Amino acid sequence: MTNHCFCCARMCGSDRDSNKSFCGVNNKIRLARAALHHWEEPCISGKNGSGTIFFSGCNLRCIYCQNYDISNRAKGIEISIERLREIFFELIEQGAHNINFVTPSHFSNGILQALDGLRLPVPIVFNTNGYDSVENLKRFENKVQIYLPDLKYAENDLAVKFSHAPEYFEKACLAIDEMFRQCGPYKMDSNGMLTSGVIIRHLILPGHLENSKRVIDYIASRFNPGEILFSLMRQYTPFGQTAEFPELQRPLSDEEYEEVQEYLFDSGIEDGFLQDKESATQDFIPPFNGEGVLK
Repeated sequence: MTNHCFCCARMCGSDRDSNKSFCGVNNKIRLARAALHHWEEPCISGKNGSGTIFFSGCNLRCIYCQNYDISNRAKGIEISIERLREIFFELIEQGAHNINFVTPSHFSNGILQALDGLRLPVPIVFNTNGYDSVENLKRFENKVQIYLPDLKYAENDLAVKFSHAPEYFEKACLAIDEMFRQCGPYKMDSNGMLTSGVIIRHLILPGHLENSKRVIDYIASRFNPGEILFSLMRQYTPFGQTAEFPELQRPLSDEEYEEVQEYLFDSGIEDGFLQDKESATQDFIPPFNGEGVLK
């Protein structure tokens, strides 16, 4: 039986049993890294770190991607479903506050097989670029406790130009609505760790502040205080394939960040996170050397 893929908003219908799709991978799970990660939001990383599992391949083609080797070149190691399940428990034994699937959508089938019958003692985080299929997300109901989507663009022309993602805004908004439907208002434990809910991330791109303001406008109008968390990210670092776009070949300026930050403060969004300027460096990009993937 042919396994046509409809795991993301691209809905390409590729036969990934025998071919690689737009995401650059077939159905065999491929990982670039599985290790404790300390650079997520504080309520995800905590003291011990988040148990991040970086999947290879991606359904976007962001020209500024900091993880270019694994997203566009699909660098990684193929593993079995059984090995993926073992990794969950190895990370938990190391003290992981959660199991964090990074760019997992295109491996949904394998992940669901690995989760089948499991009841982990820590939350599961679905860390995604936001370009997701609502129908696919429904398959994760009662299996994922925390959704960590990007909302990269409110301007679809930028989504096409920078990420080759038609109708990104509409599709990402529908996906986020489904995530919120599943999780409801966010919940923290007594140690300030997120136990369930949605964190929406947005990376400010230099020279495109209106896009960021439109994202903020949407979130402020769609969600009430206490429902979701919003993470405004200033970690943009010139990287990837940006030669055709001079505005992306420089870091975000202090003035640009302060303008968007003030807009956020005036928006009515009360719950969330800001990033320090020091985050805009390649030092925070982990080595995708297969750490933790093989025994």
